[in-house]
Amino acid sequence: MAGFVRGTDRQQVTLLPECLEDWVDENNPVRAVDVFVDALDLGALGFGGVHAQATGRPSYHPSVLLKLYIYGYLNRVQSSRRLECEAGRNLEVMWLTGRLSPDHKTIADFRKDNGAAIKKACAQFVELCRNMGLLAKASVAIDGSKFKAVNSRDNNFTKGKLERRLKQIEDSVARYIGQLDTADRRQAFGEDASETVELVKTRLKEKLVKLEEEVKRLRAIEQQVLASPDQQISLTDPDCRSMATSGRGSGMVAYNVQSAVDTEHHLIVAHEVTNSGSDRSQLATMAEAAKVALHSDNLDVVADRGYFKGEEILACENAGVSVILPKPQTSGAKSKGRFGKQDFVYLPTEDAYRCPAGETLSHHYTANVDGQKMLVYITKACRTCPLKNSCTTSNERRVKRWEHEHVVEAVQTRLDKNPQAMRVRRETVEHPFATLKMRMGATHFLCKTLPKVATEMALNVLSYNLTRVMNIVGVTALVAAIRA
Repeated sequence: MAGFVRGTDRQQVTLLPECLEDWVDENNPVRAVDVFVDALDLGALGFGGVHAQATGRPSYHPSVLLKLYIYGYLNRVQSSRRLECEAGRNLEVMWLTGRLSPDHKTIADFRKDNGAAIKKACAQFVELCRNMGLLAKASVAIDGSKFKAVNSRDNNFTKGKLERRLKQIEDSVARYIGQLDTADRRQAFGEDASETVELVKTRLKEKLVKLEEEVKRLRAIEQQVLASPDQQISLTDPDCRSMATSGRGSGMVAYNVQSAVDTEHHLIVAHEVTNSGSDRSQLATMAEAAKVALHSDNLDVVADRGYFKGEEILACENAGVSVILPKPQTSGAKSKGRFGKQDFVYLPTEDAYRCPAGETLSHHYTANVDGQKMLVYITKACRTCPLKNSCTTSNERRVKRWEHEHVVEAVQTRLDKNPQAMRVRRETVEHPFATLKMRMGATHFLCKTLPKVATEMALNVLSYNLTRVMNIVGVTALVAAIRA
């Protein structure tokens, strides 16, 4: 091995390390983790075990376990068993915990029992970022993404899945019965050896018995599905749900993670884990959470068309949140080659619509549609209009207008004035999701049920924000800001 860098002799007696402090330099991220946790009022945040018991075996202080978890999520070591290993062999972890080595059960129980407190610790770091001036701009992008749950698609059932599976079993039973009839005929005419035919018949009968048992199991599951509020159950993780993804015909059993991301530094200022596959009813909730986190009276929000819902936009407007998002183009008339509502121009001074033929549709009556107050506009000029076939198949074209339609029109006006907003949204909010999924690995969540998954997500968000701030200002500056 001449000419190569040589290692030390394994039999050489050394004092390694002479001092743990010597192995952790000033720019090591563990120093920021250590100072941040020490600065938290763990008792006020709700962590259990802050005060030692008068009797019994001494327990680990929650600060030690919180530091261990933050370090783990910073370094893609989320498993309690792997953290147990790291505590006994990793010099950075030894420095961080004072060479304490809690077992995996103690580590896992800490995450399970302190979910609400861990979420508050995540919010405390967002507050620190605001005090550092990193969240001075009251502007966020909101989006949701599906994160895989600990539940395979085979262990998730809906009414449609059960119907398809029972139909497959029915076809299989018919096929096996047909094969049994064929075997009987061949045996009767002596075309095959009797022993071979009997083996085939025995195998087919065993398959039929298994299918009968599977039908009984699916029928029992069907009763549970029908009794469920959303007609869906998951056997491994009861809170997760089957959700559609962007790929046509694809989907996954997952949780829908919502996040509001600062448009300047891409810090996650608010997040929420839901088991609703749709983003449509999440806009106002996430905007309000971001507004509270930023301590701002007004907030600019940009989102994609999946969040478009009149009631949500109105709630944002009433809360002082200025929203920019595109309106979905889902006109049935347009899809059939006729004029859509967007081809009719509203005239606010006259409270009327002008149709493509130049005729005026005036307000005739008000209707209640799905709980919304809708103003209906009609013109009598349709019957003699040369464009009627391109407009409607009825005697007259009717245009409905929501009583708060002006709020939705203001959103479109803001988008028209700022066409780059959608690009800003994509560059802002999709980057954190990609980073989080890369760190979490292919399986994403390790915990089951919504409360535990929410705790796990809070640790992931905290580690992401820590990494972002250390990349922006550096470890030394972050430590100084925490101590200030």
